[in-house]
Amino acid sequence: MTERIYKAILIAAAALCPLVLVYFAYSRPGYFGSQTYMGGLILLEFLAVAVLMYRQVFFPIVMLAFLFAGVDLPVGAYWTAARWLFLAVAAAAGAVLMLKEHSHHFGLFHIIASFAVLATLISAAVSQYPGVAILKALSFGLLFLYAGTGVRLAVTGNENRFFTSLLGGCEVFVAGVAVLSVAGIEAMGNPNSLGAVMGVAAAPLLFWGTLLNETVWVHRRRLLLYGVCMYLVFHSHSRDGLGAALISSGLLCIFATGTGIILTLIAAVAILHPETLSNTASVTSTILYKGSSDGSLLASRQSPWKAATDSISSHYWFGTGLGTTENLDRPTGSTGMFSSSSVVTTENGSSYLAILAGVGIVGALPFSFLLLFLLSRVFRTMWWMLKTGNACHPAVPLAMVLLAGLIHAGFEDWLFAPGYYLCVLFWTFAFVLVDVAPSPARGSAFAWRFEAEQRTGGIASSR
Repeated sequence: MTERIYKAILIAAAALCPLVLVYFAYSRPGYFGSQTYMGGLILLEFLAVAVLMYRQVFFPIVMLAFLFAGVDLPVGAYWTAARWLFLAVAAAAGAVLMLKEHSHHFGLFHIIASFAVLATLISAAVSQYPGVAILKALSFGLLFLYAGTGVRLAVTGNENRFFTSLLGGCEVFVAGVAVLSVAGIEAMGNPNSLGAVMGVAAAPLLFWGTLLNETVWVHRRRLLLYGVCMYLVFHSHSRDGLGAALISSGLLCIFATGTGIILTLIAAVAILHPETLSNTASVTSTILYKGSSDGSLLASRQSPWKAATDSISSHYWFGTGLGTTENLDRPTGSTGMFSSSSVVTTENGSSYLAILAGVGIVGALPFSFLLLFLLSRVFRTMWWMLKTGNACHPAVPLAMVLLAGLIHAGFEDWLFAPGYYLCVLFWTFAFVLVDVAPSPARGSAFAWRFEAEQRTGGIASSR
């Protein structure tokens, strides 16, 4: 009966829309001559079609919207506001579908996430910039709502399609950034963003893709793109991105017997760019010490960390409001690549200090529990890999990306900036990992098709 009602509504809307458009064409012809109105109409039509294909297309649409808004390309200006519309529609449609189907369980992690959003709203009430803090809190709420509903709907039961598409999109993204870099265009805007997205997201996903049983061509293509990805991380001179990529890849090597891939990559670098490995003094000075004259590894972090600790000392209970900082010397309109608000915390800081300064000790408690919950799922997945020697599980790439993100977030302020594409990717992966992480009662229930299909020339990922 309900499906009949939905079909009747769609048929009625399809019949009435042309009549409405004809009416406006005669009564308000100026609307059809305006690029703003026509662009808005096309956008609404696109959203309507996307909602009808919600499970298949909405996750890549949301990620592309936030990615385009964050890149330093002409296309980015059009997506700065549109990304929030896409996220709002995705969250609303996901909530409606979830309530309709009753197909997913909401547990302790989701309750803690609700309290975390509530904590951001409470801190906004005492913020020096309540308007900005409330918008930040609401955007965080939309992100958590979408991650807890729409993303889970897109993944559950469609793990093979979802992760295959994710790997394909990651390959296209790395190749595109590399081509633009060769052309002299820094698509990500600054080295920190380049190192973050390549080290936290692209490197773990691509390395995991090389461990799957695929054709020789697919394996070599992913291995090549993984090498390109690691080169881009090294080229960015981002210590945090390089460390996150090496740790996540190293753990996959240990747990999933992929050590040969890392050795092959190092050998290729030694052959193609021997000066990179021979001139260790220059590399150490440029990457590890960032040219610091005092020889301190954390010299570039000391100033923002001190500012954050001073802010925490002044507002230790409820903070200054998520995404804001109490700094009267700086104009309130300044922005950065790692935030979407008009009042942002300092770049090159720490996400953990930022959340403590933003929501205070009281508000940081639910966020701390969220992160500890995620760490338990990450370690559970790693333990499963250690016991089985098998990387063919959808929890594996999720766990590696989250672990790399948690490491990187200790030195960059992006983990709690919902306008940043890496933050959106992290939290959507987090909600999915809670569902698919291996458990004693369900050890390999989500094992991939790659484990069963032994293709010629593939890389064995189980023993």
